[in-house]
Amino acid sequence: MENEIIAMPRIGDKAPEFKAMTTQGEIHFPLQYRGKWVILFSHPADFTPVCTSEFMTLALMEEQFEAANCKLLGLSVDGLYSHIAWLRTIQEKIEYKGMKNVEVNFPLIEDNTMEIAHKYGMIQPGESSTKTIRAVFFIDPKGMIRAMMCYPLSLGRNFEELYRALIAMQTADTFNVATPADWKPGDDVIVPIAGSYDVARERMNGKDDMTCHEWFFCTKKLDKETLWQNVLK
Repeated sequence: MENEIIAMPRIGDKAPEFKAMTTQGEIHFPLQYRGKWVILFSHPADFTPVCTSEFMTLALMEEQFEAANCKLLGLSVDGLYSHIAWLRTIQEKIEYKGMKNVEVNFPLIEDNTMEIAHKYGMIQPGESSTKTIRAVFFIDPKGMIRAMMCYPLSLGRNFEELYRALIAMQTADTFNVATPADWKPGDDVIVPIAGSYDVARERMNGKDDMTCHEWFFCTKKLDKETLWQNVLK
């Protein structure tokens, strides 16, 4: 319908449940992924050039995400046989930017009924009523949606940024901190805002492990070694 409202889950919501067939067999989501982070992402269609470049890139990064306790799940509204044929074509025929013979091992979900796409608000009629946008959902080990990113059909994603966002959220959870703009592992992190006047004054008077730019803006060091020891499993 032209005036249909497409509702997307919100940050802090439980990830909508579904059972589905994938290129790696049937899955029950998010039940069988408890205890792990998941990046669930949609692509508009099989046998399209932007999607092909994305899948090749992400397949080569899969071990990097696995080391951060994160599983990858792809989805489009194509059927299972289309998925399999496309992934075989990628492995056997496509060479791009030095990438070739790329095997995609993470599951690609069949959703030709669009049921899952509608549950996650991946169909946006203003962009296309028959293809999923490039949606990305970060789902934590408790099955909660922690972040979302949406891209139009024409824009390929930066998967290094998705990895950075994943590590930043894990860092925030593990160390009870926040991360500033353009943060990368090894950069300073932001200390939670002081909850009282006395704490704010103490910080401004100087604490060895903090740099306070103003009472509400304090940072501290978090070296890469400490971060990786606590984040990478």
